[in-house]
Amino acid sequence: MARIVRFYRLGGPEVLEIEENPVTEPQEGEVRIDVRALGLNRAESLFRSGIYIERPELPSGSGLEAAGIVESVGPRVTGLSVGDHVALIPPISMRQRPVHSELVNFPAEFVVPMPAGQSFDEAAATWMAYLTAYGALIGPGELDAGDHVVITAASSSVGLAAIQIVNAVGGLSIAVTRSDSKRTALLEAGAAHVVTSDRDGVAVAIRDISGDGGPRVILDAVGGRLLPELVAAVAAGGIIVSYGAQDARTSDLPPAALLAKSLTIRGYLVHELVRDPAKLMAAKAFILDNLTSGVFRPIISRTFALEEIRGAYAYLEAGEQIGKVVVTV
Repeated sequence: MARIVRFYRLGGPEVLEIEENPVTEPQEGEVRIDVRALGLNRAESLFRSGIYIERPELPSGSGLEAAGIVESVGPRVTGLSVGDHVALIPPISMRQRPVHSELVNFPAEFVVPMPAGQSFDEAAATWMAYLTAYGALIGPGELDAGDHVVITAASSSVGLAAIQIVNAVGGLSIAVTRSDSKRTALLEAGAAHVVTSDRDGVAVAIRDISGDGGPRVILDAVGGRLLPELVAAVAAGGIIVSYGAQDARTSDLPPAALLAKSLTIRGYLVHELVRDPAKLMAAKAFILDNLTSGVFRPIISRTFALEEIRGAYAYLEAGEQIGKVVVTV
Protein backbone atom coordinates (compact mmCIF):
# COMPACT_ATOMS: atom_id res chain seq x y z
CA MET A 1 0.00 0.00 0.00
CA ALA A 2 1.09 3.58 -0.64
CA ARG A 3 -0.35 7.02 -0.07
CA ILE A 4 -1.60 8.61 -3.27
CA VAL A 5 -2.98 12.05 -4.18
CA ARG A 6 -6.51 11.64 -5.53
CA PHE A 7 -9.65 13.67 -6.23
CA TYR A 8 -13.29 12.60 -6.59
CA ARG A 9 -14.74 15.81 -8.05
CA LEU A 10 -13.50 18.70 -10.14
CA GLY A 11 -12.43 21.87 -8.40
CA GLY A 12 -9.65 23.72 -6.64
CA PRO A 13 -7.01 22.38 -4.23
CA GLU A 14 -9.73 21.68 -1.65
CA VAL A 15 -10.86 18.59 -3.61
CA LEU A 16 -7.52 16.82 -3.20
CA GLU A 17 -7.35 13.84 -0.87
CA ILE A 18 -4.52 11.62 0.35
CA GLU A 19 -5.49 7.98 0.66
CA GLU A 20 -3.99 4.52 0.73
CA ASN A 21 -3.82 2.68 -2.58
CA PRO A 22 -2.46 -0.77 -3.49
CA VAL A 23 0.60 -0.82 -5.74
CA THR A 24 1.24 -3.81 -8.00
CA GLU A 25 4.59 -5.24 -8.98
CA PRO A 26 6.23 -3.50 -11.97
CA GLN A 27 5.25 -4.99 -15.31
CA GLU A 28 7.50 -5.67 -18.29
CA GLY A 29 9.52 -2.56 -19.12
CA GLU A 30 8.63 -0.81 -15.84
CA VAL A 31 10.44 0.08 -12.65
CA ARG A 32 8.87 0.78 -9.27
CA ILE A 33 10.07 3.97 -7.61
CA ASP A 34 10.08 4.88 -3.94
CA VAL A 35 9.14 8.54 -4.41
CA ARG A 36 10.91 11.19 -2.32
CA ALA A 37 9.76 14.44 -3.96
CA LEU A 38 6.97 15.68 -6.24
CA GLY A 39 7.09 18.65 -8.59
CA LEU A 40 3.89 20.69 -8.99
CA ASN A 41 2.68 22.18 -12.29
CA ARG A 42 -0.18 24.38 -13.45
CA ALA A 43 -1.14 21.58 -15.83
CA GLU A 44 -2.24 19.54 -12.80
CA SER A 45 -4.44 22.41 -11.61
CA LEU A 46 -6.06 22.61 -15.06
CA PHE A 47 -6.51 18.82 -15.13
CA ARG A 48 -8.14 18.84 -11.70
CA SER A 49 -10.44 21.67 -12.81
CA GLY A 50 -11.52 19.81 -15.96
CA ILE A 51 -10.02 22.31 -18.44
CA TYR A 52 -6.79 20.55 -19.41
CA ILE A 53 -6.04 18.91 -22.78
CA GLU A 54 -7.38 15.65 -21.30
CA ARG A 55 -10.17 15.22 -18.78
CA PRO A 56 -9.84 13.10 -15.65
CA GLU A 57 -11.85 9.95 -15.07
CA LEU A 58 -13.15 10.29 -11.52
CA PRO A 59 -11.86 9.33 -9.08
CA SER A 60 -8.52 10.38 -10.50
CA GLY A 61 -4.89 10.49 -9.55
CA SER A 62 -2.73 13.46 -10.46
CA GLY A 63 0.83 14.56 -11.06
CA LEU A 64 3.44 14.83 -13.79
CA GLU A 65 6.75 14.98 -11.92
CA ALA A 66 8.48 12.93 -9.26
CA ALA A 67 11.92 11.80 -8.15
CA GLY A 68 13.03 8.96 -5.92
CA ILE A 69 14.85 5.63 -5.64
CA VAL A 70 14.34 2.54 -7.80
CA GLU A 71 12.81 -0.04 -5.47
CA SER A 72 12.26 -2.90 -7.93
CA VAL A 73 12.75 -3.63 -11.62
CA GLY A 74 10.35 -5.40 -13.96
CA PRO A 75 11.25 -7.87 -16.73
CA ARG A 76 13.24 -6.69 -19.76
CA VAL A 77 14.53 -3.54 -18.08
CA THR A 78 18.15 -2.63 -18.74
CA GLY A 79 20.27 0.31 -17.61
CA LEU A 80 18.47 0.79 -14.27
CA SER A 81 19.07 -1.03 -10.99
CA VAL A 82 17.57 -1.19 -7.52
CA GLY A 83 18.90 1.73 -5.50
CA ASP A 84 19.38 4.14 -8.43
CA HIS A 85 18.37 7.74 -7.77
CA VAL A 86 16.08 8.79 -10.62
CA ALA A 87 13.62 11.37 -11.92
CA LEU A 88 10.65 10.94 -14.26
CA ILE A 89 10.05 12.38 -17.71
CA PRO A 90 6.48 13.82 -17.61
CA PRO A 91 3.99 11.23 -18.89
CA ILE A 92 2.02 11.94 -22.06
CA SER A 93 -1.20 11.08 -20.23
CA MET A 94 -1.68 12.19 -16.63
CA ARG A 95 -4.98 10.32 -16.60
CA GLN A 96 -3.23 7.02 -17.34
CA ARG A 97 0.08 7.62 -15.55
CA PRO A 98 -0.41 9.91 -12.52
CA VAL A 99 2.80 10.00 -10.49
CA HIS A 100 1.93 11.79 -7.25
CA SER A 101 2.19 8.76 -5.01
CA GLU A 102 4.64 7.29 -2.47
CA LEU A 103 5.25 4.36 -4.84
CA VAL A 104 4.80 4.50 -8.60
CA ASN A 105 5.39 2.06 -11.48
CA PHE A 106 6.71 3.84 -14.54
CA PRO A 107 8.07 2.92 -18.00
CA ALA A 108 11.84 2.59 -17.71
CA GLU A 109 12.37 4.44 -21.00
CA PHE A 110 11.09 7.62 -19.32
CA VAL A 111 13.15 7.27 -16.14
CA VAL A 112 16.32 9.38 -15.95
CA PRO A 113 19.26 8.84 -13.57
CA MET A 114 19.88 11.90 -11.39
CA PRO A 115 23.22 13.68 -11.81
CA ALA A 116 25.63 13.23 -8.92
CA GLY A 117 24.96 15.77 -6.20
CA GLN A 118 21.45 16.64 -7.30
CA SER A 119 18.84 16.51 -4.53
CA PHE A 120 15.48 14.80 -4.88
CA ASP A 121 13.78 18.20 -4.61
CA GLU A 122 15.85 19.55 -7.50
CA ALA A 123 15.29 16.40 -9.57
CA ALA A 124 11.51 16.73 -9.12
CA ALA A 125 11.81 20.33 -10.31
CA THR A 126 13.79 19.59 -13.47
CA TRP A 127 12.20 17.73 -16.33
CA MET A 128 8.88 19.42 -17.08
CA ALA A 129 10.48 22.86 -16.97
CA TYR A 130 13.65 22.16 -18.94
CA LEU A 131 12.07 19.86 -21.52
CA THR A 132 9.28 22.37 -22.20
CA ALA A 133 11.68 25.29 -22.56
CA TYR A 134 14.21 23.28 -24.58
CA GLY A 135 11.62 21.78 -26.89
CA ALA A 136 10.03 25.14 -27.66
CA LEU A 137 13.22 27.19 -27.99
CA ILE A 138 15.54 24.71 -29.70
CA GLY A 139 12.72 23.18 -31.76
CA PRO A 140 10.31 25.63 -33.45
CA GLY A 141 12.14 28.64 -32.00
CA GLU A 142 15.45 27.57 -33.61
CA LEU A 143 17.29 29.50 -30.90
CA ASP A 144 20.74 30.72 -31.88
CA ALA A 145 23.54 32.72 -30.29
CA GLY A 146 22.84 36.43 -30.31
CA ASP A 147 19.04 36.07 -30.43
CA HIS A 148 16.95 38.33 -28.20
CA VAL A 149 14.33 36.04 -26.67
CA VAL A 150 11.25 37.32 -24.85
CA ILE A 151 10.04 35.02 -22.04
CA THR A 152 6.65 35.71 -20.47
CA ALA A 153 5.63 34.32 -17.06
CA ALA A 154 9.37 34.46 -16.52
CA SER A 155 9.25 33.64 -12.80
CA SER A 156 7.63 30.25 -13.45
CA SER A 157 9.77 27.12 -13.46
CA VAL A 158 9.59 26.96 -17.28
CA GLY A 159 10.40 30.67 -17.56
CA LEU A 160 13.47 30.33 -15.34
CA ALA A 161 14.62 27.21 -17.23
CA ALA A 162 14.20 29.16 -20.48
CA ILE A 163 16.41 31.96 -19.16
CA GLN A 164 19.14 29.44 -18.35
CA ILE A 165 18.82 27.77 -21.77
CA VAL A 166 18.99 31.11 -23.61
CA ASN A 167 22.12 31.99 -21.63
CA ALA A 168 23.70 28.59 -22.37
CA VAL A 169 23.16 29.03 -26.10
CA GLY A 170 24.47 32.60 -26.07
CA GLY A 171 21.23 34.52 -26.47
CA LEU A 172 19.88 37.49 -24.52
CA SER A 173 16.72 36.99 -22.49
CA ILE A 174 14.03 39.61 -21.93
CA ALA A 175 11.94 38.44 -18.98
CA VAL A 176 8.35 39.68 -18.81
CA THR A 177 6.66 39.69 -15.41
CA ARG A 178 3.60 41.39 -13.99
CA SER A 179 5.22 43.75 -11.48
CA ASP A 180 8.52 45.08 -10.20
CA SER A 181 8.40 42.79 -7.16
CA LYS A 182 10.17 40.01 -9.09
CA ARG A 183 12.61 42.18 -11.07
CA THR A 184 15.62 41.66 -8.80
CA ALA A 185 15.06 37.91 -8.51
CA LEU A 186 14.80 37.54 -12.28
CA LEU A 187 18.01 39.48 -12.86
CA GLU A 188 19.75 37.33 -10.25
CA ALA A 189 18.38 34.25 -12.05
CA GLY A 190 20.19 35.32 -15.22
CA ALA A 191 17.72 37.44 -17.18
CA ALA A 192 19.53 40.07 -19.23
CA HIS A 193 16.54 42.45 -19.06
CA VAL A 194 13.18 42.63 -17.26
CA VAL A 195 9.94 44.20 -18.53
CA THR A 196 6.95 44.62 -16.21
CA SER A 197 3.63 44.18 -17.97
CA ASP A 198 1.58 46.02 -15.30
CA ARG A 199 3.62 49.19 -15.68
CA ASP A 200 5.48 49.23 -18.97
CA GLY A 201 4.11 49.48 -22.49
CA VAL A 202 5.28 45.96 -23.24
CA ALA A 203 5.84 46.25 -26.99
CA VAL A 204 7.68 49.58 -26.69
CA ALA A 205 9.79 48.37 -23.77
CA ILE A 206 10.79 45.19 -25.61
CA ARG A 207 11.74 47.09 -28.76
CA ASP A 208 13.73 49.61 -26.71
CA ILE A 209 15.81 46.69 -25.48
CA SER A 210 16.09 44.59 -28.63
CA GLY A 211 16.32 47.41 -31.17
CA ASP A 212 13.90 48.56 -33.85
CA GLY A 213 13.87 45.16 -35.53
CA GLY A 214 12.43 43.50 -32.43
CA PRO A 215 13.16 40.03 -31.01
CA ARG A 216 12.93 37.05 -33.36
CA VAL A 217 11.66 34.58 -30.73
CA ILE A 218 9.01 34.94 -28.03
CA LEU A 219 8.18 32.13 -25.58
CA ASP A 220 4.72 32.86 -24.22
CA ALA A 221 2.73 31.23 -21.42
CA VAL A 222 0.18 34.04 -20.99
CA GLY A 223 -1.67 34.79 -24.23
CA GLY A 224 -4.91 36.73 -23.72
CA ARG A 225 -4.60 40.51 -23.60
CA LEU A 226 -0.79 40.32 -23.71
CA LEU A 227 -0.69 38.63 -27.14
CA PRO A 228 -1.30 41.78 -29.26
CA GLU A 229 1.59 43.48 -27.43
CA LEU A 230 3.85 40.54 -28.26
CA VAL A 231 2.76 40.63 -31.91
CA ALA A 232 3.60 44.35 -32.01
CA ALA A 233 7.01 43.68 -30.47
CA VAL A 234 8.25 40.65 -32.43
CA ALA A 235 10.49 41.03 -35.45
CA ALA A 236 9.30 40.54 -39.03
CA GLY A 237 9.48 36.84 -39.82
CA GLY A 238 9.61 36.08 -36.11
CA ILE A 239 7.87 33.37 -34.11
CA ILE A 240 5.74 33.38 -30.97
CA VAL A 241 5.74 29.93 -29.37
CA SER A 242 2.75 29.56 -27.05
CA TYR A 243 2.90 26.86 -24.40
CA GLY A 244 0.25 28.17 -21.99
CA ALA A 245 -2.80 30.39 -21.59
CA GLN A 246 -2.64 31.92 -18.12
CA ASP A 247 -4.84 34.79 -19.32
CA ALA A 248 -8.02 33.07 -20.47
CA ARG A 249 -9.48 36.27 -21.93
CA THR A 250 -9.73 36.67 -25.69
CA SER A 251 -7.89 39.43 -27.51
CA ASP A 252 -8.31 41.27 -30.78
CA LEU A 253 -5.57 40.28 -33.19
CA PRO A 254 -6.04 41.92 -36.59
CA PRO A 255 -4.95 39.62 -39.43
CA ALA A 256 -3.07 42.55 -40.96
CA ALA A 257 -0.69 42.51 -38.01
CA LEU A 258 0.26 38.91 -38.83
CA LEU A 259 0.38 39.39 -42.58
CA ALA A 260 2.50 42.53 -42.48
CA LYS A 261 5.21 40.78 -40.48
CA SER A 262 4.89 37.25 -41.91
CA LEU A 263 4.62 35.99 -38.35
CA THR A 264 4.30 32.47 -37.00
CA ILE A 265 2.25 31.88 -33.85
CA ARG A 266 2.82 28.28 -32.88
CA GLY A 267 1.29 26.19 -30.09
CA TYR A 268 3.66 23.85 -28.27
CA LEU A 269 3.27 20.92 -25.87
CA VAL A 270 6.14 19.05 -24.24
CA HIS A 271 4.43 15.85 -25.48
CA GLU A 272 5.85 16.59 -28.93
CA LEU A 273 9.31 16.00 -27.53
CA VAL A 274 8.42 13.05 -25.31
CA ARG A 275 6.84 11.21 -28.27
CA ASP A 276 9.96 11.56 -30.45
CA PRO A 277 12.76 9.23 -29.22
CA ALA A 278 15.55 10.97 -31.17
CA LYS A 279 14.55 14.47 -30.05
CA LEU A 280 14.04 13.30 -26.47
CA MET A 281 17.49 11.71 -26.42
CA ALA A 282 19.09 14.94 -27.65
CA ALA A 283 17.14 16.97 -25.09
CA LYS A 284 18.14 14.68 -22.21
CA ALA A 285 21.81 14.84 -23.21
CA PHE A 286 21.73 18.65 -23.43
CA ILE A 287 19.96 19.05 -20.09
CA LEU A 288 22.02 16.44 -18.21
CA ASP A 289 25.30 17.89 -19.50
CA ASN A 290 24.33 21.35 -18.26
CA LEU A 291 23.01 20.03 -14.94
CA THR A 292 26.22 18.11 -14.36
CA SER A 293 28.40 21.13 -15.19
CA GLY A 294 26.32 23.40 -12.95
CA VAL A 295 25.18 25.66 -15.79
CA PHE A 296 21.58 24.59 -15.10
CA ARG A 297 20.19 24.66 -11.56
CA PRO A 298 16.46 24.35 -10.90
CA ILE A 299 15.16 27.18 -8.72
CA ILE A 300 12.78 26.06 -5.98
CA SER A 301 10.40 28.62 -4.56
CA ARG A 302 9.10 26.62 -1.61
CA THR A 303 8.70 23.06 -0.36
CA PHE A 304 5.71 21.51 1.39
CA ALA A 305 5.09 18.16 3.09
CA LEU A 306 2.77 15.68 1.39
CA GLU A 307 0.17 16.33 4.08
CA GLU A 308 0.15 19.98 2.93
CA ILE A 309 -0.68 19.18 -0.71
CA ARG A 310 -3.73 21.46 -0.74
CA GLY A 311 -1.72 24.39 0.57
CA ALA A 312 1.06 23.67 -1.90
CA TYR A 313 -1.33 23.99 -4.85
CA ALA A 314 -2.99 27.07 -3.35
CA TYR A 315 0.44 28.67 -3.18
CA LEU A 316 1.21 27.68 -6.78
CA GLU A 317 -2.11 28.95 -8.09
CA ALA A 318 -1.69 32.31 -6.35
CA GLY A 319 1.11 32.98 -8.83
CA GLU A 320 3.51 34.69 -6.43
CA GLN A 321 6.23 32.04 -6.50
CA ILE A 322 9.61 32.37 -8.20
CA GLY A 323 10.51 28.90 -9.42
CA LYS A 324 9.16 25.46 -8.66
CA VAL A 325 6.84 24.36 -5.89
CA VAL A 326 7.96 20.97 -4.55
CA VAL A 327 6.29 18.50 -2.18
CA THR A 328 8.52 16.21 -0.13
CA VAL A 329 7.42 12.64 0.56
